[in-house]
Amino acid sequence: MPETVHVRPLEAADLPAWQPLWDGYNAFYGRHGETALAPEITRTTWQRFFDPHEPVFALVAQQQWRLLGLVHYLFHRSTTRIEPVCYLQDLFTAPAARGRGIGRALIEGVYAQAAAAGVQRVYWQTHAGNATGRRLYDRVATHAGFIVYAHDG
Repeated sequence: MPETVHVRPLEAADLPAWQPLWDGYNAFYGRHGETALAPEITRTTWQRFFDPHEPVFALVAQQQWRLLGLVHYLFHRSTTRIEPVCYLQDLFTAPAARGRGIGRALIEGVYAQAAAAGVQRVYWQTHAGNATGRRLYDRVATHAGFIVYAHDG
């Protein structure tokens, strides 16, 4: 029988196990080596998860004592809804643990947190080339057809 994966809020003591997942997530999107995030960005992100004044949250997937995945999300206002919406910003499963439902469990964890906060809309973006992720996303959400533009000034 497969071991149960437990999705739970991130805890301060999780930093040593969270960091490799965060690094793996960033490397997946090309942020490693010379293009790695500055350490102060990671430190600030970590601190925000535990600041009650910040709308940024994190869940992790744990099996026994190991963290196998992470998801970061935030609540924000929208011009098309009265209630806030939830942006699922980061989702990552350790490569050795993929294909075991961890990504789906983390997304469902965000859905549950959003529902508990009275939020109906959860949305996210991914790279067009993320075929593996998109196969999951097509099963748990609806692709709205939007194309993302960004400007860093």
